Amino acid sequence: TIYRSLFIQARGALKKELLEHLRRTRAMRRSRHHTQKTDDHGRIRDAVSISERFATVEDRAVPGHWEGDLLCGSAGSQIATLVERQTRYVMLVKIASKDSESVANALIKHAGKLPQELYKSLTWDRGTEMADHKRFTIAIDIAVYFCDPKHPWQRGSNENTNGLLRQYFPKGIDLSVYSQAKLNAVARRLNERPRKTLDYETPAERFHRTVASTR
Repeated sequence: TIYRSLFIQARGALKKELLEHLRRTRAMRRSRHHTQKTDDHGRIRDAVSISERFATVEDRAVPGHWEGDLLCGSAGSQIATLVERQTRYVMLVKIASKDSESVANALIKHAGKLPQELYKSLTWDRGTEMADHKRFTIAIDIAVYFCDPKHPWQRGSNENTNGLLRQYFPKGIDLSVYSQAKLNAVARRLNERPRKTLDYETPAERFHRTVASTR
């Protein structure tokens, strides 16, 4: 409501001044039905629909279910963003290239940093960068589900996190210059931010408590 009021009422220099203070710095407010994806978006072979995901994933009853997408920068650069649905814990993964083989390899490597109990499924957008999802599943025994075409809000935690990440990685910058260590540092800042949805605990507190309970 606040955002909508600003976009409707603000004009001229006042609007430009206000935009500098908005978290996502958008000049226009887009509806949730808006998408900038191409016509090829969503054509993934043997994609398992989000409708087949277990109910315990939907209601965040158990940990270990993640949402993911690519955050894109200039010159074809990108990073993978992963958010755990129950704790809102964030992980960022450096990606060498947007092709499906490179994305799958990076995610497979990164998955080894988590206990198996805390990486049970991954819900992704319909981007073709996850066309190699079957190899990913076979390699680490993690189910991959895909949102319905033009329904990115079905992974709302990840969409919200990507908006927060634009504070650190504005649109139009080259993301390839950031090392994995720098990405880890940014993720740590988000994970140490208290969240109202977590009763003002931090994602890090929730996540590490969950990790301890699995041991």
